[in-house]
Amino acid sequence: MGEPQRKISFVKMTGAGNDFVLIDELGGRSTTDWARLAPALCDRRYGIGADGLLILTPSLTADFTMEYYNADGSSGGMCGNGGRCSAYYYLLKNGRSQTTFEALGESYKARFTGSNIALRMQEPTGFRSMELNIPAGQLQVYFINTGAPHAVLFTEELPEQVRRSIGSGSILEIGRSIRHHDEFKPGGTNVDFVEIVSGRVISMRSYERGVEDETLACGTGAVACSLVASLVRGMVPPIDVKTRGNETLRVNFKAGGRIMKEVELEGPAKIVYRGELEYSRSSDSGSHGI
Repeated sequence: MGEPQRKISFVKMTGAGNDFVLIDELGGRSTTDWARLAPALCDRRYGIGADGLLILTPSLTADFTMEYYNADGSSGGMCGNGGRCSAYYYLLKNGRSQTTFEALGESYKARFTGSNIALRMQEPTGFRSMELNIPAGQLQVYFINTGAPHAVLFTEELPEQVRRSIGSGSILEIGRSIRHHDEFKPGGTNVDFVEIVSGRVISMRSYERGVEDETLACGTGAVACSLVASLVRGMVPPIDVKTRGNETLRVNFKAGGRIMKEVELEGPAKIVYRGELEYSRSSDSGSHGI
């Protein structure tokens, strides 16, 4: 006889271009090893396809707990757009306008702002500037942790050959070089390329660790780019961030010198579709064919 199959209901969501598979376990947590199953679910050819996996479980101190797994099953730290999508799902399900949830032991508040979702982020830490040597050349990099680590680079500060490479379309080679640089070991970092468009508008492209590719958006990256733009270039909030997916995320905060408080990430979130999949224990090990 064939291997027993288990049916799992899921929701496919997108937050400004970041897409997620969301599993609702608010009625009771299962014994599923989601870290091992995440690569199969997020596989864009053999699975549902997503940048990451969101698991919503009960909480003793908040409305729910959000667990986030990168597409490769690793823990990616806080996910800003994932948090906004999780909040949107919960608010829509329960007919509410605001919520508080847990993620990685921290408390987060989210609310509807018209058709968008705004998420209050944790205060950033670890800001520093450095010069990195990679095969493509010497780069000026600004590091900041916004719930996940980010290396931010202004495109105008890049060597000419690097700017040409990025302008031709690909950020993968340089993104990988920085993501795996000794400076950021052992966990590595996300990498963001920023261009200042106008006084309060920037555009960004992100190479995300765990996805190991460019994504259409990155919430903690949008926050990182906005805060660095304020710290280094004096930009004044709120700052609108144009993503690779041609969406806009707004980052607001209060700045006092190098202290950034009341950081809020706002943007669109929506349910793309709902579905049901059959999964076996072989899928739990990350093999193809859910």
